[in-house]
Amino acid sequence: MDPTFTGPYADTATPVLPRTEMTLDLARTALVVIDPQIDVMSPKGLAWPAVGESVTETNIVANLVTLFRAAKAAGITVAVSPHYYYCWDHHWRWQSPLEKFQHDVGAFDRKGPYTLDGFRASGADFMEEFKPYIEDGKTIICAPHKLYGPQTNDLKLQLGKQGIRQVIVAGMLANMCVESHMRDLLEAGYEVAVVRDAVAAPKLPDGDGYLAALINYRFMANGLWTTQETVARLTPAA
Repeated sequence: MDPTFTGPYADTATPVLPRTEMTLDLARTALVVIDPQIDVMSPKGLAWPAVGESVTETNIVANLVTLFRAAKAAGITVAVSPHYYYCWDHHWRWQSPLEKFQHDVGAFDRKGPYTLDGFRASGADFMEEFKPYIEDGKTIICAPHKLYGPQTNDLKLQLGKQGIRQVIVAGMLANMCVESHMRDLLEAGYEVAVVRDAVAAPKLPDGDGYLAALINYRFMANGLWTTQETVARLTPAA
């Protein structure tokens, strides 16, 4: 059985909160994938010691490929919200623990916004499995978010210009960037679903980030779906 639905991750047998339904209007729906990058999804990535267990358990890479493929087949808007750091970002005068970790190890580092020098196959680059979908000339590649949410990039502008009102979110890190994107989109009036087996998070002695995120998704998301459920919702009935 999938470990993301058992043990501490199993759904509550007797939930108190009411169940809500999110019925997709595909003309106004977008798939938003957050940080689909080597540093947080690949054994070659700098964050692998912290996130590898969760990435493996949720099977996030294969599930994201499935989501990208289904979204393209459905003809819905697809957007990527990446994470990049440039040299000046390393001189911030204060940082959170996660920011400091990322800056200390060089996660998501790029030489600058106007050059691809050293970018390809670096930790900041997209996973190879995703490139056919991201680099097809149709997917919206947003400006980078700098902390966790989309307040510092153009994601909401891009979604608004496409007439989007419903957003399916997936990616990394479940308890940081994905949750922050979910929260901000909800506050902006979007209807938001999270794909629970297309996210992953650090699992550390400090805490299980995946469990923390899952708890908050249950409280706030308009939908909490599996990849299989999401694909079914994106596929019109024959």
